Amino acid sequence: MIKNLFDLTGKVALVTGGTHGIGLAIGLILGKAGAKVCVNDLQDEKLLSCKEAFKKEKLEVYTIKFNVTDESDVDKGITQIEQNVGTIDILVNNAGIIKRIPILDMPVADYKQVIDVDLVAPLIVSKRVAPGMIAKRSGKIINMCSMMSVYGRNTVSAYASAKGGLKLLTQNMTCEWAKYNLQINGIGPGYIVTAQTGPIRENGHPFNDLVMTRTPAGRWGEPEDVANAALFLASKASDFVNGHILYVDGGILANFGYVKGENDI
Repeated sequence: MIKNLFDLTGKVALVTGGTHGIGLAIGLILGKAGAKVCVNDLQDEKLLSCKEAFKKEKLEVYTIKFNVTDESDVDKGITQIEQNVGTIDILVNNAGIIKRIPILDMPVADYKQVIDVDLVAPLIVSKRVAPGMIAKRSGKIINMCSMMSVYGRNTVSAYASAKGGLKLLTQNMTCEWAKYNLQINGIGPGYIVTAQTGPIRENGHPFNDLVMTRTPAGRWGEPEDVANAALFLASKASDFVNGHILYVDGGILANFGYVKGENDI
């Protein structure tokens, strides 16, 4: 039956940084599809609010605190998940940060921090999880890429560098692990309604005008739009989809060209 393609009953899913926004939406939809969802973060209050969000949907979630940039901490955290929930079947490398600083003003330490969280951490977590998937000859890894995996913009050099690297890391993971029946793919969200984008989504704001005029769908995306794509990539329906970056952007990449004056927004 068609619905069985998206049935994740019994699967263990880890969503890093999945306590809010897009990550939370992904965790919720995986939970609704039957997965045992695990979420990590570094802040107790965010982990608590995540539990409340799952409870509101009558879903359970296993929350755990560990630092995705620390190999030892990742090993301890995932070992705890394996002992208390089970071997991870689905990994969503969602944790990420962005620093909007012009290149000439950006401290190298800030650049390195973004690279560590957005590019090195997915490698660390995937390396820890992949052997268990390989042993079972089954697994899904979803890396949270970006439209800036393929183009740059002002003030986001570190973020774009990391996300461009993550796209190629996704493809290299595929080259090495697809033979073990692992599917490794990425998602490139467009401009999405989140708490962080609230101030720039107001009518009349130049960036809101940019998004609305350049997105063929004529709207901002919702976290659920990205979560729906994640469900596809986590399910049997994507068993022959590998090394692909699925852009969930309302068509903006198809329509995004340079217009004088807009590159400074």
